Amino acid sequence: MAKFVLAGRADCPYYAKAELLADYLQKNLPDFRIHKITQHPDIWEEWLKDLCKKNRWSHNKSPIIWRELLDRGGKGLLLGGYNEFLEHAQLYYGVTSSMTTELMKRVAQENLGTHIEKELEKESLKGLVNPLQVWITSASSLACYHLIPILTSGEVFGPQMEISINLFDNKHTEEKLISHKQEAEDLASPCLQSVSICTQAEEAFHGAHVIIILDDHVDKEINSLEDCIRSRAPLCQLYGSLIEKNAHNFAKIIVGGKTFVNLKTALLMKYAPTFARNIIAVALGVEGQAKAALARKLKITPSCIKDVIIWGNISGNNYVDLRKAKVYRYESAIWGPPHYSRPVLSLLFDREWVNREFVVSLKTLTATGRQFGGMLAAHSIATTLKYWCHGSPPGEIVSLGVLSEGQFGIPKGIVFSMPVKFENGTWVVLTDLKNTEISQQAMTRMANDLIQEQLVALGELANFQPYQSETDLNQEDVKTTLPTKNDHQERRKVSDDYKDLFTHLMPDDEKDLILSDGESVE
Repeated sequence: MAKFVLAGRADCPYYAKAELLADYLQKNLPDFRIHKITQHPDIWEEWLKDLCKKNRWSHNKSPIIWRELLDRGGKGLLLGGYNEFLEHAQLYYGVTSSMTTELMKRVAQENLGTHIEKELEKESLKGLVNPLQVWITSASSLACYHLIPILTSGEVFGPQMEISINLFDNKHTEEKLISHKQEAEDLASPCLQSVSICTQAEEAFHGAHVIIILDDHVDKEINSLEDCIRSRAPLCQLYGSLIEKNAHNFAKIIVGGKTFVNLKTALLMKYAPTFARNIIAVALGVEGQAKAALARKLKITPSCIKDVIIWGNISGNNYVDLRKAKVYRYESAIWGPPHYSRPVLSLLFDREWVNREFVVSLKTLTATGRQFGGMLAAHSIATTLKYWCHGSPPGEIVSLGVLSEGQFGIPKGIVFSMPVKFENGTWVVLTDLKNTEISQQAMTRMANDLIQEQLVALGELANFQPYQSETDLNQEDVKTTLPTKNDHQERRKVSDDYKDLFTHLMPDDEKDLILSDGESVE
């Protein structure tokens, strides 16, 4: 048995001529076998150099032909190039080639096209086999701990999609990361291919298809709101540069948590401009809190409430809009099929509760974040990712922090929570919604804070000054929008207004010293 290997540059005319001769010999000689290898012109020289070095051959042209010694093992026996192969065929088999130069060139171009097609097909098949690379920052956090089981369940990316989870955090959290890794592996999920740990910044986000940005650690004392805001910029700049350098071209980046969510999203867009369209801020946590508060009042389950809209700053000054909110399966004298719904505002007869208690409770949750714990953060992130991958429920409104392009009169260039829907692997702002106008006063109030946060973070503004309206927003008609912060509270000193904001940034062992008995600790 004579087995030859024919290798060459995909666009080489002499490879094409040798290939034709080899195919003829294999077809007509029972003991002649040929194995063909083509390489792209860009990598041919490097590939040939490595081959010759490995086998201690001397050859520098295309093609190269050698004989595999099947009966004796060991390295192959170099025959040479096209001329040597032609002489061998004439001497041993009495066969020569009569291919014209024009035909050689045409076949060479066809070979190159075929080679490129095969490489593309190979890459696409590799994509079906390779797992989805999911990176999670601040992975030692409680939110990450709750998020891992949801991601590995198959509910987010689909039961057929294998994922590889990469836990990224500081070096001093390595012990907790190892614990998370071991527990994740203990789940024995068929969707989970591997779990890895990364504590070196330069290695972060390599090949990432999905990047989840959680609340970052605060390692130094925070003395003021401005210091807290400025502390976000360096880390976002680092993440942005690493995303630009290492992430997959179409990576999805999702920002969750409870601290400066809009700001961090905007900074990531600035420092990773290539991915700006694919960076979003999760608002479903605040939306879920609003639904739960309404459900307790109406004595139903929160899942029965749909289409609550969160406008503005997800982790700060925002508005909860109930004008589109609906209640399903509400037990009353009027009853209908499962798709039958009633407006939330038509069932809330206690307008004093809506104007005061509901607003104040949401304002407290938004300002301190103490009850926005790991479980809620994980669920809201996972649900948003699920919608991004598979689409949101038809006809349902989802709140999402995205870069404003001037929709609804929102100033351009700020990350603002607004109503969207997910479809075909992307999100679409629902600009066609009726009766969603926001008063100029309320819009200015929300936008001003977001703009100031960015300016302070970038060092373009020294002090953060909350917007002060001339009239109390509580006088606005509740049917328009429902504010989550009152103007008289905004007029307090900044340090007092944001005191609770810094509370959850302290180490857990210090929190107990400043929380009252009536307040809960995560």
